[in-house]
Amino acid sequence: MKWPAMGYARVDSLDELWRALDAAGPEAQILAGGQSLLATLSFRLSEPSGLVDITRIAALRGVSMAGSTLRIGALTRHAELGRDPLVAAHAPLLAKAAPLIAHPAIRNRGTIGGSLALADPAAELPACVVALDATIVIASQGGERRVPAADFFQGLFSTDLSPGEIIAAVEVPVATPASRQAIVEVTRRSGDYAMAGLAAVLSMRPDGSVETARLVYFGVGSGAEIARGASTALVGGPLGEASIAAAQAALTDDLDPPGDLHGGPDLKRHLARVLTGRALSSFLTPAEQAA
Repeated sequence: MKWPAMGYARVDSLDELWRALDAAGPEAQILAGGQSLLATLSFRLSEPSGLVDITRIAALRGVSMAGSTLRIGALTRHAELGRDPLVAAHAPLLAKAAPLIAHPAIRNRGTIGGSLALADPAAELPACVVALDATIVIASQGGERRVPAADFFQGLFSTDLSPGEIIAAVEVPVATPASRQAIVEVTRRSGDYAMAGLAAVLSMRPDGSVETARLVYFGVGSGAEIARGASTALVGGPLGEASIAAAQAALTDDLDPPGDLHGGPDLKRHLARVLTGRALSSFLTPAEQAA
């Protein structure tokens, strides 16, 4: 199917962007990586009045450090996340997630800002930024505002973005030696959307006990689902077989997954429990795993 007729504007700065959006009207859409938008245009699921291409805005690019915060520009592509040394050193969860996203062609074009703005419930990056307790930097003609990632996602394909706003960057607290980060998922084929997935971030005390835990699931609900009961079950004691089993048991109350083309709610809960065991066991030493 052919795209609908629409206008097109390419901008080189944020000032140009605000003027272009004013001229295009409220039905215009932002074009960044376009890996979701172009598909919806082809199927006539989206019929914007125009596209505003932001790919040349330098202010939205780059990965940098600001004190104890890693700032990732919204136009950073998935493939760049996977190979950037700052991301690998300070937000390894994102580096681990990048190879799991779709296929190489999509990773080479898709952007972190586009993925977060779409808020697909089966996508890896929304769960990752929630697990990392990241902050979403939102820009508009009136300036910037910052929203915790856990508050940014508001439901199925729904976010805190208002008309005239874009994601400018993601700010992530840097990992410390006490951090443990992992992402695991189940797919039917490599590159498919996840049937179920988990982004897990723990902070360990020197005595080996768990200080904080954030278990965030994807593909099992309307968005990035924080399993608060399972996370709490890990805190305060050593990470081991008993605490992992307690976290798995708590998922019964944490998750209420709908059925989809992959399977029913019971299958989703089973996959979530299996992934919980895999992710948390990866934080144990080989001797602890063998035991």
